[in-house]
Amino acid sequence: MSRAGGDGTAALERAGAETVKRAVELDLASRFQESLVCYQEGIDLLLQVVKGTKDEAKKQRYRQKISEYMTRAEDIKKHIEKEKQDGKYHKQIRIEENATGYSYEKLFQEYLTEIVSEVWVEDPYIRHVHQLYNFLRFCEMLVKGPCKVKTIHLLTSYDEGSGRNQQTSGLEEIKQSLRNYGVMLNVSFSSSIHDREIRFNNGWMIKIGRGLDYFKKPEGRFCIGYCDFDLRPCHETTVDVFHTKHTKKM
Repeated sequence: MSRAGGDGTAALERAGAETVKRAVELDLASRFQESLVCYQEGIDLLLQVVKGTKDEAKKQRYRQKISEYMTRAEDIKKHIEKEKQDGKYHKQIRIEENATGYSYEKLFQEYLTEIVSEVWVEDPYIRHVHQLYNFLRFCEMLVKGPCKVKTIHLLTSYDEGSGRNQQTSGLEEIKQSLRNYGVMLNVSFSSSIHDREIRFNNGWMIKIGRGLDYFKKPEGRFCIGYCDFDLRPCHETTVDVFHTKHTKKM
C-alpha cells in the first residue's frame, strides 16, 4: 500500500472510531435517533477501512466490531419504530446561535412522506412581512413535494398594530396563489394562541421554540444566505419531533 493510501486509511480509521464513540455516547444518553445516524456513518467509515487495509488480523477485528455495531443499529431502529407505533417517539434538535444548515427542507423533508395531504400550522407570529415570507417558503416546500398536500390550516394571531391590513392581504395573496396549485389554505385567528407546532396527517408533529421565525435577518440584500436558507444563520432554539397515531384537528 502506498504511503498516501495508508494515510487515507488511517484518517478513515480515526474518523470511524470517533463517530462510533459518539454513537455510543448518544446511545447511552437515550438520544436514539442521533445515535442511529452516528452508528450508520461510523459503520460506513469502518467498512471503507476494511476495504482499504491488507492486514487480515485488522480486517477480522473490524468485521467483528462492524457486526456488533450493525446489530445495535438494527435494535435502535426497531426501538424507534415501536415508539412511533406507541405514540412515544421523541427526537430533539438543538439549533445553536448562528448555526446554519437548518432550512425548512432540511428540517421537515424526512417527515413529508407521499401520504401527507393535510397540514396544520399553529404559530402566533405570522404577522410581519418577513414572517409572511417564512410561511410562504414553508408552503412552497409543501407544494414541491414529494407529499401531495391538498389542505393547509393556519392558526395565528392578528397583528395588533398598523400592520393588520398588510397581514390579512398577504395571507389572502398566499391563499389565492396556493389555489392555483390545487391547495386550499384555511386561516383562523386567535388572541389566546401561544403554542407553536406543525402537524402532518401522517402522524408527525414538530414543535419549534421560535415557530417558523428562527432565521436571523441577513446583513444585507446581497449577502450569502439571503436567498439560500441553508446558509442563513439561525437564532438559538429547540425543535421537538413527536409521532402520534392521531393528529388532532384545530
